[in-house]
Amino acid sequence: MKNTGQLSRRQILGAAGFLGLAALTGCGGGGEGGDAADLAKKQKGAMKDYRAGGRFKAARPLTFSVLHNDNPGYPLREGWLFWKELTRRTGVTLDATSVPLSDYEKKRSLLIGAGDAPLLIPKTYPGAETAFVSSGAILPVSEYVHLMPHFQAKVKKWRLQPEVDSLRQSDGRYYLLPGLHEKVKQSYSLAFRTDVLDRHGLTLPTTWDEVYETFKALKEEYPDRYPLSDRWSTNTPFPVGALSQYLGQAYGVRAGWSYLNTGWDAEAGRFVFTGATDAYRQVVEYLHRLVSEELMDPESFTQTDDEAVRKLLSEKSFAISANPQELVQNYRYNLGKQVEGATIEMIPVPIGPAGPVVMGGSRLENGLMISAKALERDDFVALMQFVDWLWYSDAGQEFTKWGVENTTYTRSGPGAYELEPGISLMGSDPDAPKDLQKDFGFYNGVFSYGGSWALVSSSFGPDEKKFQDAMITREQLPVDPPHPLRAEEQEQATLWDTPLKDHVTRNTLQFALGKRPLSEWDDYVQELRAKNMDRFIDLHNQAHERFREDNA
Repeated sequence: MKNTGQLSRRQILGAAGFLGLAALTGCGGGGEGGDAADLAKKQKGAMKDYRAGGRFKAARPLTFSVLHNDNPGYPLREGWLFWKELTRRTGVTLDATSVPLSDYEKKRSLLIGAGDAPLLIPKTYPGAETAFVSSGAILPVSEYVHLMPHFQAKVKKWRLQPEVDSLRQSDGRYYLLPGLHEKVKQSYSLAFRTDVLDRHGLTLPTTWDEVYETFKALKEEYPDRYPLSDRWSTNTPFPVGALSQYLGQAYGVRAGWSYLNTGWDAEAGRFVFTGATDAYRQVVEYLHRLVSEELMDPESFTQTDDEAVRKLLSEKSFAISANPQELVQNYRYNLGKQVEGATIEMIPVPIGPAGPVVMGGSRLENGLMISAKALERDDFVALMQFVDWLWYSDAGQEFTKWGVENTTYTRSGPGAYELEPGISLMGSDPDAPKDLQKDFGFYNGVFSYGGSWALVSSSFGPDEKKFQDAMITREQLPVDPPHPLRAEEQEQATLWDTPLKDHVTRNTLQFALGKRPLSEWDDYVQELRAKNMDRFIDLHNQAHERFREDNA
C-alpha cells in the first residue's frame, strides 16, 4: 500500500516565484475546461450521479499514488485505521510515497522535475506551485473543477472566488486546489505568566503599548531577567517569525512568517515594496526598542525553540510566543510540574495603529497539486471525484479529522465530537494509551485541513475557544488586487525576489539587535534599490495595470 519512494533521478528546479494573482473576468467561476469527448473516455471507476452532498464510492477498486509528508509527531504506519476505512468507504487504495517533513519541499521538487511524482501532491502552500507551471508537470486544475461539486459548492457558499482566483497564473488558470476555510483562523500570539502578573498587580495587555509597559514593569521587578525570551527563529528565514507576523498585523504590514516583498497600498492605489515601507520600519523599531531596553532576550533571534521554552520553565522569562496547542501541551503542562502555582494565558493579538484587523489572514490553506500524468489515465474523472469528496465534502473532512464514529469518537450533539475513552488528541488526555494521530492516522495534516467553522472549531479546547472567540470578530483585510505576471516576467521577478528578501531579513535582524543603527534606514532602502527593488515593484504594478485595462 505504501512505499518510501526512492528517487530515480535528480533535477533541481528553480525556487518558487511570486504568487501570480489574477481574478480573470470570464474565468471567475472556474472549471468548464477539458474536452467532453476526451473525458468520456476517462470514466473508469467514476460515479455517474456524483453530486454535492453525496458520497463517493468508486464503481470498481482503484489505486492512486500520493506524496505523504511524514510528520515526526505521528509517523506513517501501514496499520492505520485511516487507510483501511478509506478503502472501505471509497473503493480507493492510496499508495503513499513517504517523505520526511524536514525534506518535503526539496524532494517534492526533485520528484516533479524527474517526472516521478505521485498523482496526488498535497501539503503544497500557495505560491509553491508556480515553479512547476511552465514545465507542464502539474495539472491546470481550474479546467476540471466542474468535476468537483463539493469544491464548487464551498467556493460559492463561502464567497471564496476572489481568494481562489488569486491563485491564477498569467495564463488565466490555477494549478493548486487550496484548502478552503469558511473563516480566517488566527493561531499565534503572546502568552504571559499570569501568576507573576497577579503577584505584582499587573493585568494582561490588550495593545502593543500596554505590552511594552507590562514588560517595563516586569523588568523593574526582575532586573536580572528578560521579560520576553522568544522562539520560532530557527528553521525559518525570518527570526522570531511568529512574533514578527502578529506584530506586523498591528501596523498593517506583512512581516515575519507572512512577509511578502509586494504589499498593496490602498491609498496610493499601487503595489509598494514591503520591507521599505514606514509601517515595516515601525515594526523593526518596536523590536529594537524591546531589545535595547533589555525587555526582550536578544538570543530570541537565534535560539532554538527548546532553549526558549527552557527559559520560560526555569523562570528566566515570563512571556513567549504561543499557539493554543503549545500553550496547553507544553507551557502549561510543564510549568505545572516544575513551578508550583504557575499559570499562563495566551492573549488575543494586541492591537496597534492599524486597529483590530487580521493582517494577512487567509481563508486558503495549503492544498493539493495533481500531476499532469493523471489526465492520461482512464480513471481521471474518478480521481477528481475522489479528491473532491476526501478533501472538500463535509463527510470527507469529518472522516479525515475525527475518524470513525463509535470507534474513535462519538457525537455529543450537532457539530460536537467526543473522543472515545482512552484516545487522546494533541495532549487532550496525557494518560490515554492511544493517540488519534499516531495510532489511527486521523487529523493528519496531509489530508485534514480546511472546512466549516463548526468543524474547525470542534477540536478547540477551552483556551483556543476563548482565543478564537476574541479574534473572530476582527476584520480581515481584503485580498490584494490581481496582478498576474507573464512567464518571462515571473522568471525575472523570481531572480530578484530572493536577494531582496534576504537583504530585508538580514537587516531586520541587524536593526533589531542594534548591530546597525536605525539612523541608517535610508541607506538600507538605497541598498534595496541597488538590488532592483524599484524594477521589481514596477513589474507587479505594470501587471496590475495591464489586468485592469484588459478587463475594463
